[in-house]
Amino acid sequence: MDSKINKLNEQIALAHLGGGQKRIDTQHTKKKLTARERIHYLLDEGSFEEIGVLVTHRTTDFGMDKDIYFGDGVVTGYGTINGRLIYVYAQDFTVFGGSLSETHAEKICKIMDLAVKVRAPIIGLNDSGGARIQEGVRSLGGYADIFFRNVKASGVIPQISAIMGPCAGGAVYSPAMTDFTLMVENTSYMFVTGPNVVKTVTNETVTSEELGGAHTHASKSGVAHITSANDVECLEDIKKLLSYLPQSNKEITQKLSFKLEDEIRDVLSDIIPDNANKPYDMHEVIKGIIDEDSFYEIHKNYAENILVGFSRIAGRSVGIIANQPMYLAGVLDVNSSKKAARFTRFCDCFNIPLLVLVDVPGFLPGTDQEWNGIIVHGAKLLYALSEATVPRITVITRKAYGGAYDVMNSKHIGADMNFAWPSAEIAVMGAKGASEIIFRNDIASAKNPEKKLAEKEAEYAEKFANPYQATQRGFIDEVILPKDTRRKLIKAFAMLENKMVEKPDRKHGNIPL
Repeated sequence: MDSKINKLNEQIALAHLGGGQKRIDTQHTKKKLTARERIHYLLDEGSFEEIGVLVTHRTTDFGMDKDIYFGDGVVTGYGTINGRLIYVYAQDFTVFGGSLSETHAEKICKIMDLAVKVRAPIIGLNDSGGARIQEGVRSLGGYADIFFRNVKASGVIPQISAIMGPCAGGAVYSPAMTDFTLMVENTSYMFVTGPNVVKTVTNETVTSEELGGAHTHASKSGVAHITSANDVECLEDIKKLLSYLPQSNKEITQKLSFKLEDEIRDVLSDIIPDNANKPYDMHEVIKGIIDEDSFYEIHKNYAENILVGFSRIAGRSVGIIANQPMYLAGVLDVNSSKKAARFTRFCDCFNIPLLVLVDVPGFLPGTDQEWNGIIVHGAKLLYALSEATVPRITVITRKAYGGAYDVMNSKHIGADMNFAWPSAEIAVMGAKGASEIIFRNDIASAKNPEKKLAEKEAEYAEKFANPYQATQRGFIDEVILPKDTRRKLIKAFAMLENKMVEKPDRKHGNIPL
């Protein structure tokens, strides 16, 4: 008994690290941190208060009664990050491989319930081998209890998951239902079934890293929103991400102090190439609009033909969705539609205004896209933006063709303010393709079909390859010079700050999942 008490006293001492003691030096560390090191690096100095330090498992089968560890493989509690209340749990891989037991799950559920009651974000630092097999269905029930709370908390408080070790089987579903999932390169992985099972069932040989590593989920599956080089960078990324988010759906993000000066940005005037088919980097447009160095990109390596991320404009937190002409000419496809739809819904949940930058030639054609459901996936983005009630502003920088014009936050689906640069082209399709259809007979009967096509293309472009017809109809509120964009956006977002929308009386809509 004395040895257990001594072990408990050691754990309690660890739990109160930071009360006058030196923090761990993690400035340049590349190693994996322990569960407690992670918590103390993440939270403000001395702010962590542990809950459930005396909890132990209840299993007596398979000799488990001989191995009793206080805390049962997960450290739970609350503290602050930059003075903001945060709830946190960190799984401890050194205790039964971080496996989830009935009591382990109860500890996590307890702080999830507190987080919802108090309306504060919850952060999970995951490092677990999965369900504790010695407990059978009790551990499975524990996972389900957590999943249920993930759903209840969704859209109420921000939920962030950091995968800092293995995450397999049922353990992957809780992070998948949270708002953001971060992974650590080379030390973390996620998969429903591991390489050995895959080999047995499909005869496919694959490594853990290839199957479910950080790079795989960041670039191929889209499961990981952010990847970090090591544990320390991952924890810093969590802090940075939180800085753009409110405490709950009942609050707005804190506005940073900002001194309004001359907000004309001449650099924006030279970004759009003279050749309409030449790409440019939409990052440069974003950089010219936002507060300096404030863009924090989400899903950076997934569906790169669209950009999403958080930024600040005059100190306000804003969500940005932007077509990226550098990749696939900025077209919408299955993955980019899902990526933008998910981000839209998060911003709408937590009162973060949306800025949509448009340069889209349409939806990507082809059997691969059609067979993989581009219709229903494109409809997800259309649905998400139509449903969003936060302030929504659109800037069309160049192309806005076909159905993609409608989908990308057009006035028709409820956008509040729609601006266009003089270089904007708003039409059903490009001038060449449209001319080949409309003037097919004229071109075919002409003595010089190529010359006639060029004439008709120029005729169509003069009429439609500009933003003025849409402006005359009120679909565009104003054609603005690129250099004036930031100033216009600052004023427009300030004007929309108190926007209120009455929603239909319904249980919930039926988004095309």
